[in-house]
Amino acid sequence: MDTSTLDVDAVAAWLSENLDGFEGPMTAEKFAGGQSNPTFLLKTPAREYVLRRKPPGVLLKSAHAVDREFRVQQALAGSDVPVARMHVLCEDDDVIGSMFYVMDRVPGRNFDDPRIPELDTADRSAVFNQMNKVLAAIHSVDISAVGLSDYGPEGNYFERQVGRWTKQYRASETETVPAMDQLIDWLNANMPEDDGKRTLVHGDFRLDNLLFDASGTDCVAVLDWELSTIGHPYADLAAVIMQWQMPPGGAGRGLQGVDRAALGIPSDRDFVGAYCHRMGLPGIEKFGFYLAFCFFRMAAIIQGVKKRGLEGNASDPERAAKMGTYVPLFANAGLEASKHG
Repeated sequence: MDTSTLDVDAVAAWLSENLDGFEGPMTAEKFAGGQSNPTFLLKTPAREYVLRRKPPGVLLKSAHAVDREFRVQQALAGSDVPVARMHVLCEDDDVIGSMFYVMDRVPGRNFDDPRIPELDTADRSAVFNQMNKVLAAIHSVDISAVGLSDYGPEGNYFERQVGRWTKQYRASETETVPAMDQLIDWLNANMPEDDGKRTLVHGDFRLDNLLFDASGTDCVAVLDWELSTIGHPYADLAAVIMQWQMPPGGAGRGLQGVDRAALGIPSDRDFVGAYCHRMGLPGIEKFGFYLAFCFFRMAAIIQGVKKRGLEGNASDPERAAKMGTYVPLFANAGLEASKHG
């Protein structure tokens, strides 16, 4: 049991005062993996909760926004987007050294490998259909009705995001990556005009950020909303396709070279087509830009993970160091994507 980054007694004392129905004693166990916000399973005799906190140490401005995670999931309660029930947000850094929130633990299973070897072909297809359905549901949320119209700025989402992640990348840059510099220049030179699409976006939508029914294929919770905002839906869709272009296995968690038809996994074209059908779209032009953007953003995120690892602030330092070697790979993949319409 790893409680090295959580003061269990302080959390239990605060919850006793601020969470209705909470009764100790409480134990805490850190979930393995994950680079951004350390996450813990809290157990009491009566029930189980999940706590997510900002990591300790000096952080980049706007990073690790657990308050935004709490807000968006609270707003989505009762919507077509499955989320855990939010309980309390602690904004007082003095309690454990950083902000945290507590939510229900949702029972279910998580698939790290998109090949999903533990499922048969029919269930595998059903999982990907659910993934597509949930993505469309996120982008169909009435942001005004759920109180999220101010959750992200107005204007060109991609222009804003390229600017933001370029700043984040420069702030965590540890060496020059020529491909990354080229990709940043290309994105700025090929920025699409604002087409008026403005929806809730998850920001890190992929299979391993979804939780599925323990004995079925229904998605029961969308996890890790740290990068969510109001923006352009094609960024989420392209992020799925980006992930699938990575090598299969533990590090890439992609579908590169995999016989998808044999496994019941949709092709990129079929997944995008199913999404467009659900959203009432005729198709998506210049998809290469959105794909290149996603590779760029992931490279910037990974660079931040690497920097935190070098400074000793990563949730999993060994994994952080390994992930850091992938920055040039993602940058080059982004340049390749830029060549395709």
